[in-house]
Amino acid sequence: MLRIQETPGRETGAKIDRRRSLMESPIDVVRAFCAAWSDNLETIELAAFFTDDAVYHNIPQAPVTGREAIASLIDSFIRPGPPGIESIEFRVINIAANGPVVMTERVDVFRVADKSFELQVMGTFEINDGKINAWRD
Repeated sequence: MLRIQETPGRETGAKIDRRRSLMESPIDVVRAFCAAWSDNLETIELAAFFTDDAVYHNIPQAPVTGREAIASLIDSFIRPGPPGIESIEFRVINIAANGPVVMTERVDVFRVADKSFELQVMGTFEINDGKINAWRD
């Protein structure tokens, strides 16, 4: 079992990460999440933006609940790899927040083999303690 011993006056990485996430505004969290897609991060890194009990509803599909289920959906549907989708870029056109609720107007650009296609999207995110608790597109 790995044990982390804290040095007096020094914080562990988990404590620093939690404090950093609490200092980020809901808009900052959503901007970072959208940038992560554009940076072509791995599924596990994208799933880390969500709370354990998050809900993702890619309308008109049924909602998916839980970080692991969301990661599985991202992995199987959105990032199947060659010969499927090679990358996705989230271009944020407008973003606004009312407390923990963030709304985005985006153009999601999907790249497959020799071509790409664009999808205009409106998304709503609910942020809780620096993590996405709900995402609806």
